[in-house]
Amino acid sequence: MRLINRIPSRRSGIMLAALPFIAVMIAYAISSDIRLTANPNDKLLPAPATILDTAIRLFTEADRRSGDILLWQDTWASLQRLLLGVGISAAISLLAGMAIGLLPLVRSGFSSFVSVVSMVPPLALLPILFIVFGLGELSKVVLIIVGITPFMIRDLSQRVLDIPTEQLIKAQTIGASSLVIALRVTLPQILPRLIANVRLSLGSAWLFLIAAEAVASDVGLGYRIFLVRRYLAMDIILTYVIWITLLAFLIDWALKTLSRRAFPWLEAGL
Repeated sequence: MRLINRIPSRRSGIMLAALPFIAVMIAYAISSDIRLTANPNDKLLPAPATILDTAIRLFTEADRRSGDILLWQDTWASLQRLLLGVGISAAISLLAGMAIGLLPLVRSGFSSFVSVVSMVPPLALLPILFIVFGLGELSKVVLIIVGITPFMIRDLSQRVLDIPTEQLIKAQTIGASSLVIALRVTLPQILPRLIANVRLSLGSAWLFLIAAEAVASDVGLGYRIFLVRRYLAMDIILTYVIWITLLAFLIDWALKTLSRRAFPWLEAGL
């Protein structure tokens, strides 16, 4: 049997999926043990047990000054910024993508503009955003919007253009207006793509959020990582990195589940 036709069983699939994670953990444990054996005071690669103890402390112990558990406070602040930025980006991308894909006049006027804007490095605009919008929450949310919206608009508009012309002609033949075509023909077909776009953009959104929090913030996951880096507190940094990764995975899983349940016909056709 050819390799391209060999499909793993459910148990084998789980084992294969876990294998890279186990390999990384083993490699880290070995590297940490080698460094700590050579220098017990080494801070670069703390032992896994040290990271676990730090994680338990960060998740359960309150700060002596504020009385709050800082990790949960940072998580809530970052998630608010992330979800607001991604939500606004999704709404803008949906409206703009449908308009550019459906309306030739809008496409002629804005398609090239969106393409050029998508080439601008978002992090290069960070100082400008801080000057224009200040150092508060707005500039961080705007950075996420500026960073991921142009690419989502381009992808969604292309998805609209890929809709068979026959569908649009048939809808017009039975008297459907442009608005009805947009809502009844186009929207159901690009909503799954919108969710896929959000999933693909989450990594970039986290990057922009952490960069903004590191530069100007007093709370947030990115702020805490850059705050403790001066003390070489790698156990705290690694705990926060693992936690951010877990949050990103859970958000991605939730969006994937939403797509499956809202659009079961999509997977049926694959």
